[in-house]
Amino acid sequence: MDKGNVNAWGGVLAHLEALEVHVHEAAVKQQKKKLQEEKLARLKARVKELRLQRDELQAKVDLQEKKQLETEGATSHAAQASPKAVLQWKIKSLQAMLQVFNLTGISGKLTRQGVCFCISTAYEGTYLDSYYLDLLLTNSEVQIYHHSVPCFIPLEQIAKQYLQTDIRRFLSVLSNHLNAYVGRRYQAEQLQEHFSDQINGTLQRNSLYNLLVFNYNVSSKSKTFPFNVRLRYGDLCHSLPTEVIVSCTPDAPASLTETATAHSDLFRRMPLHKAFRSFSNAGESLNGTP
Repeated sequence: MDKGNVNAWGGVLAHLEALEVHVHEAAVKQQKKKLQEEKLARLKARVKELRLQRDELQAKVDLQEKKQLETEGATSHAAQASPKAVLQWKIKSLQAMLQVFNLTGISGKLTRQGVCFCISTAYEGTYLDSYYLDLLLTNSEVQIYHHSVPCFIPLEQIAKQYLQTDIRRFLSVLSNHLNAYVGRRYQAEQLQEHFSDQINGTLQRNSLYNLLVFNYNVSSKSKTFPFNVRLRYGDLCHSLPTEVIVSCTPDAPASLTETATAHSDLFRRMPLHKAFRSFSNAGESLNGTP
């Protein structure tokens, strides 16, 4: 076999090896994608199941409170009773509440002075933080004794609105605020952890993570253009933004203006890190054209 044939044969072998590597990588990627889809389906089913259990438990709490009110002669009668009777009625109501709260992410135990609640937070099936709240029960009112709720959560406002009239509602609203906060924080952390090479500069945010500003690069025809993103979360009980602004430089091609609009729509509908992952899955490149 002459030298030319040897080189040609070697080129064919190298091409075959490259094809085998490509096929193997594609198979691994497909398997990984399939496993992620199966995991997502299981998590969605679990969330649906937990929400159903939550609704059933809340219905039980409503029924139990109604029976309790009937037994005690309604709230107005309890208010006219002796201070000791009022305090006992509050303790009984809390005991009934604690029995059915566990599956909602809120647990608690009675203490000498009142009750200590633990609000566990999670985002998309990932446990994040727990926050504690000690309530002091007196004859006249319920007071917050100690707590670990961050200072930027509107605890005082929520307490003023619900604590004296509906403790269950108070805990539910507070839990919604905390879960939304950790959800927004989790998204920002995931973005920085997994897409730091695509972010241009530092992600700017406030303590509540309801305002995020950052830049990322998009390339067109071998030229890079920075995209600026501003996300505002007007509803503090939710983890998706209510206002999204994605802009690019004036000299960017018209096609990138369309891309900015598409990205803006994704940021409104998807968690931040999943929106970035969606760019890659769609074959778009944040650092260069495919």
